[in-house]
Amino acid sequence: MSRPPTLTLPPCARAHRLDTARGAFAVHDARPDGAPIGTALLVPGFTGSKEDFIALLAPLAAAGFRTVAVDGRGQHQTPGPRDQQAYEQRELALDVQAQARALQAFGDGPLHLLGHSLGGLVSRAAVLHDPTPFRSLTVLSSGPAAIEPTQQTRVRMLIDALGTMGMEQVWAAMQALNPPEAAHEALAPELTAFLRQRWLNTVPEQLIATGRQMLAEPDRVAELARTGLPVHVVSGTVDYAWPVPLMDAMARRLSARRTVVEGAEHSPNAERPQKTAGALAGFWSDVG
Repeated sequence: MSRPPTLTLPPCARAHRLDTARGAFAVHDARPDGAPIGTALLVPGFTGSKEDFIALLAPLAAAGFRTVAVDGRGQHQTPGPRDQQAYEQRELALDVQAQARALQAFGDGPLHLLGHSLGGLVSRAAVLHDPTPFRSLTVLSSGPAAIEPTQQTRVRMLIDALGTMGMEQVWAAMQALNPPEAAHEALAPELTAFLRQRWLNTVPEQLIATGRQMLAEPDRVAELARTGLPVHVVSGTVDYAWPVPLMDAMARRLSARRTVVEGAEHSPNAERPQKTAGALAGFWSDVG
């Protein structure tokens, strides 16, 4: 679970709803002072939300990019149905396509797609469905296939709990599921309250369906390579969901740019945002 270092939007950003052909999505939308040189669409991970990218908004805007972080359907402030089929990967990928088309209508330069963790798998599926809206794909702390075995056990436990208990009850159990690597010092009360509220706002069927996707995701790296889309693989030096050497190998298979953010683990976007933003902006500027 990503823990944003702040919940305060920078002056360059605003919260609103992005209207698309597949409904409205809650977003944080940051703009540079002048005309954008490109737009970045940021897709959050499992149990995540748009707030996980707050610390990236100002530095990416300063680099010239309009940056739109989204809550996917059933995540936090974007509602969704109580139906697991609504959260199949294809449906989530089509949502990303719809978000991309809506952003393209603004004409704010080429569109760069980024997915964090589960969002990397969903973003990859969106690109494989149709790469044409996108100038590049960045997979942030996301691997080639299913998550590693220890995390599979944790996700199965969570899915089982969600099938028998309410979200309030599962919240306490969820804390025990956090990997040791993600342990931090005591959190500020407002962040603790936010993490709990985000969890309660998330549709349980979304968590069950996407959790199962992370357990069963096939290796689609070769398919992605055939699209010819420029790819950037970014991670911390340690990752509990996909081992870093696995992401190294994936980058080689894709002939992708590879960035390892020193001092970060599974959420470089929240843990080392300045370094991460610099790497992202450099890649997007290079691919045009």
